[in-house]
Amino acid sequence: MFTGIVTDIGRVRSIDRNGDTRVCIETSYDVSSIEMGASIAHSGVCLTVVDKGNDGAQNWFAVDVSEETLSCTTLGQWQEGTHINLERPMRADGEFGGHIVSGHVDGVATILSIDEIADSKTYSFRVPDELKRYIAPKGSITVDGVSLTVNKVDDQVFTVNVIPHTQEVTTLGQRQVADQVNIEIDMLARYVARLQEVG
Repeated sequence: MFTGIVTDIGRVRSIDRNGDTRVCIETSYDVSSIEMGASIAHSGVCLTVVDKGNDGAQNWFAVDVSEETLSCTTLGQWQEGTHINLERPMRADGEFGGHIVSGHVDGVATILSIDEIADSKTYSFRVPDELKRYIAPKGSITVDGVSLTVNKVDDQVFTVNVIPHTQEVTTLGQRQVADQVNIEIDMLARYVARLQEVG
């Protein structure tokens, strides 16, 4: 389980597309503390560590990405040099800073606008039609692995406010209009909707 609190911005070092796609990622994490088979969220997508190492001063680890994941997330757009949000799983005794995040992306949204308000920025996103029922004002949502609070909702469009700290420590500060991002809806909203369907 994750909480949507990004702890490192990684960089795609290489991509090998023989069979499943293997991606090597440079990180500031101490890779000696990462076990083989560990789960790490990559811009909101939970992937399994299959290799790791250190080349001089640079730590890195590798993950395998299936065709299914490439087709339904933004990972298919990754290139060498792409920056990605990283989060290691929450420890049982850890501080709960965001909201419950599974690392299972529900869809891809498009940035419609970015407006500066004082030092913060307001981002508006358009989500697929099937996701709009799960998004509510003041509810939680995960954008590229970042836990955010929804400001407004208008049909398929929602807005969030991103403070300077979040812009600095995640990739959201690098995002531009028309970029696509991974979206994970609030797990509680998903269960409430399911109960309404079967109730």
